Amino acid sequence: MNRNEKEQVVSEFSKKLEGFKAAVLTNYRGLNVEQINTLRRRLREEKISYHVVKNTLMKLAARGTDLEKLANYFEGPTAIAIAHEDPIPLAKILSEFIKTQPNLEIKAGLIQGKIANPEEIKALATLPSREVLLSQVLGEIQGSGQHFAGILLNVLQQVLMVLQARADQLGGQQASES
Repeated sequence: MNRNEKEQVVSEFSKKLEGFKAAVLTNYRGLNVEQINTLRRRLREEKISYHVVKNTLMKLAARGTDLEKLANYFEGPTAIAIAHEDPIPLAKILSEFIKTQPNLEIKAGLIQGKIANPEEIKALATLPSREVLLSQVLGEIQGSGQHFAGILLNVLQQVLMVLQARADQLGGQQASES
């Protein structure tokens, strides 16, 4: 690969890194091309890209980005999975793939600017997706709102009963005075 080709690869890879929310470095030693392509297809279904790039070129492309925090992990056979949306599907797919292909090894990751070790990435895989978490939060808020409305209605009913009792009391006094 000549210098111009390397510059083009670095430029293209730099563009792919723009605005990423999660990136996970993997060691793919022991996987054949078919297995890597299977992983790549599965990730692509979730709009996640998976690239095998020379470490020196990856370091150049990462320069000036958050990914530079992972520069120490750019050694040996390294591939990178990049998610521009929710990081949970990335962690889930890698964790599921490792169950059937234990040769794939997670080196480290960068999740929304924070370095994550392999255990943290695997723990992330156990979380429900962003949509499920949002629906759970909304359900709790809605349930709390209904509970609050019920309490408020109960208080208002008690105030109305006290006012009605007082009105009945005053109405009875006026009738006896007449």
